[in-house]
Amino acid sequence: MKNARQYFTSLRLLLGITLILGILYPLVIFAIGQVALKESANGSFVTLDKKVVGSSLIGQNFLGSSWFHSRPSAAGATGYDALSSGASNSGPNEPGLSQTLKTRQHAIMVEEGVTANQIPADAITSSGSGLDPDISPAYAHLQTARIANQRHLTISALNALINLHTKPRTFGFLGEERVNVLELNLALASLH
Repeated sequence: MKNARQYFTSLRLLLGITLILGILYPLVIFAIGQVALKESANGSFVTLDKKVVGSSLIGQNFLGSSWFHSRPSAAGATGYDALSSGASNSGPNEPGLSQTLKTRQHAIMVEEGVTANQIPADAITSSGSGLDPDISPAYAHLQTARIANQRHLTISALNALINLHTKPRTFGFLGEERVNVLELNLALASLH
C-alpha cells in the first residue's frame, strides 16, 4: 500500500511538472513573444507583394551583376545553407584559407575594377555562422559603379540608397555600421 501511494505521488508530480514546464511555460513564452516581439519571434520575414522573400536575419546569395552581393558563406557546399550553419574552422596558417581569400579577392578586383587595397575584409571573408545578412557600408559602396552601369543609375543615387539603409552600431558602441543586403536589394528593385 505504501509503495502504491509513492508511485501515485510520483506520477502526479511527473504529470504536474510536465504540464507546467512542457505545456504552460512554452505557451506563456510564446504569448509574450507574440505580444512583445512579434516580428522577431516569427523569424523576421521580409515580404514583397505579400510573399515572403527571405529573413532579415539570414543572408542569401544574390547572383548577377545588377545586384549588391553578400558576404561569402561557409555554410554548406554552395553557401547560405541554414542547416549547415557554421564557420569554416580554417585558421590563419592554413594554406587552403589563404588561397580561398586570394581567389575571392581576385574575383572582386576583376568584377568591380578595383585594387586589392580597396577591398574591405568582409568582401572576402565569411562570417562565423556563414549566414550573415549584412555587409559593411564600404563593401556596399564598392559595388555601386558596377550596379550603376548595369541598371543605368547614377552612383550618387546608389550611394544615397546605401546611406538610407545603413544601420548604426548596436547601442551606439557594439559592432560596426552595417547594411542588410536583402533590404538593400529590395529597395534597389523598387527604383525601376
